[in-house]
Amino acid sequence: MGIKERRERQKEFLRQEILEAARELFVKEGYENVSMRKIAEKIEYSPTTIYIHFKDKADLLFCICEETFEKLLHGLDEVACLSDNDPVKCLEAGIRKYIYFGLTHPNDYKVAFMYRPEDLAMEDINRFLSPDSMGNQAYARLRDIVVECIKQKKFKEVDPELVTQSFWTTAHGIVSLLIIKCHFPWVDQEQLISHTISSLINNLKV
Repeated sequence: MGIKERRERQKEFLRQEILEAARELFVKEGYENVSMRKIAEKIEYSPTTIYIHFKDKADLLFCICEETFEKLLHGLDEVACLSDNDPVKCLEAGIRKYIYFGLTHPNDYKVAFMYRPEDLAMEDINRFLSPDSMGNQAYARLRDIVVECIKQKKFKEVDPELVTQSFWTTAHGIVSLLIIKCHFPWVDQEQLISHTISSLINNLKV
């Protein structure tokens, strides 16, 4: 490995270290209560070092969310390849992938889906809302699967946007409740997830 490659790898390693520290602090203390200096202290670097990699705290938050949504998007792509071209199977697997992704990566999920700072500038909000953002790409992928279910007449003629958002809000409810209310006497987790998904899908089938 050459000097240039080694430096690039070290640079990426430090960037990931910063992201991980910020993610942990955002979850533990809340985005509003975390400063760039506090993040720097956690990884034992100067704040100047962080600014080399990230414009500001909002940029850090955006990058954490983008990384999380990209992982989720890859997961949706994986199930699409294993569904035997059946959009209903693909949808069921995609929702399941979403739920277990959140349960397996609770800190990533909390930052990306459960915390939204009120003091973000419009410029930063627009980054999240951009069609090119990983979050919107992941949502669009889920909506495309729903559209295909309707197109192949697997589902009734329904509003795909309404159905997509129904699946998303339901999946989010499961993940967030299982994460936050972990001491509640839940029924078997897999049984709960399977029953909820099948109930939604069966209600839409022709």
